[in-house]
Formats: sequence, C-alpha cells, structure tokens
Amino acid sequence: MTEALRIRGLAKAFDKPVISGLDLDIAAGQLYALLGPNGAGKTTTLRMVTGLTRPDAGSIEIFGVDALADPIAAKAITAWLPDEPMLYDKLSPLEYLAFVAGLWRMEPHVASEEAERLLHWLDLWEQRDTRCEGFSRGMKQKVALAGALIHDPKLLILDEPLTGLDAAMARAVKDALREQVDRGKTVIVTTHILEVAERMADRIGIIGGGKLLAEGTLDELRDRAGTEGMTLEDTFIRLTSGA
Repeated sequence: MTEALRIRGLAKAFDKPVISGLDLDIAAGQLYALLGPNGAGKTTTLRMVTGLTRPDAGSIEIFGVDALADPIAAKAITAWLPDEPMLYDKLSPLEYLAFVAGLWRMEPHVASEEAERLLHWLDLWEQRDTRCEGFSRGMKQKVALAGALIHDPKLLILDEPLTGLDAAMARAVKDALREQVDRGKTVIVTTHILEVAERMADRIGIIGGGKLLAEGTLDELRDRAGTEGMTLEDTFIRLTSGA
C-alpha cells in the first residue's frame, strides 16, 4: 500500500517538549483524522509536515519525498489549509486563484480552466469577481480551499477546517473533502468536533504527550479502549485519560 505520509522519530521542543519521538504512517487515498487534547501537538506536527516549522529531530516523507532534504518537491504535492483562512481580501476569487497558480508556475490556460472548475464545484462562481473582503468566514474558507487545490496536490492537510462555520457551510466543506478522497487524494484533518471524525474518517490517530497513543479505524480504537458500541468521544476520553 502506498504511503502518503511516513514520520519517524519526529521531535520538537519550544520551552518544553511538544512532540517526542512521533512515528506515524498514513496510507494514500484516505481521510485521516488526527486527534488529541489541547496542547497535544497536532498543529505543530502538521506544521512540520508542511515545512512551516523545522523539527529538532526525525524524518518526514510525503509520497516517498524527503520533506526535510527536498522541501520544494514535497510542497509541490502538498496543500496546507490553516484554521484561519488566509486570503488577500482586496482580490476576487478569480484573482486570488490566478495569483496562487502563478506561484506554482502553472500554465495560464490550465490555471484558468482549473479555477473555473473549482469555483463552480464550490458554488462560488457567481462571486468570482467580488472582493473577498465582504465574504463570510465560510465563503473565505471555500476560497482558501480552492487555492489549496489549484495545483492538484496529492496530500491535503487541514487544521480545524470546520471552526466557525454554520451547518450548511460545514456540510459543503465536508462533502468537498470526501469528494477529494473519492478522487484518490489523501486528506488529513484535525478537529475538536469528534462527531465529524467519527462519521468521516477512514482512520484516526490520537496523540497525547507528544506521542501517538493509538491509531486505527474506529472499531480498532474501540477494541483497544474497551469501548465496544460506544462513541468516538467515549473512546477518545478513555485513551487520553492518562496523557
């Protein structure tokens, strides 16, 4: 089975250790939920995977590419969506996507066709020439998602993608992520909304104290925690109670 992400011995400390010898394998073509209590190191881990934070030790491979030795090649097949959408508010969605496509040196006609496809897909076509500054958080999140996907990455990483969204917008984003997996992409999300992970994730990893506490399907996690027939929330609490 092809590995989308392979982490070995990952470590990072700031004032104190945040990640301590983390090992993690995520297979290609699935939606993977990375969960953990506040301060467990989820965001720090993903920032190291995406090259935004340099680890103190360890290795990271993205589809076989050494992300530390060849960060440009790793970034070319990866997309990162932080919890707060980061846009140039004075740009319209079309202008923003053209800008991002230019950074990836995409051919203009290819970028234009892909931008149109993404904006139609995310129900943003009617707002294509409207400045993003007047958009709701949910609309900005969808524009940011389009920007993350414009260069057709193989791995999509999202940190709390549903925070602050109303039910309808959250549903649209969840459907969009599931469709990416159906198209063969790999999606990694962090979320505090455990019901979302329970319904959407193919596999779940739980970290605490800077290490991987448990990993597997929901049923496998239940077996490990002794919570057969119980919710992910019950299982999560049981597995992290000593973390």
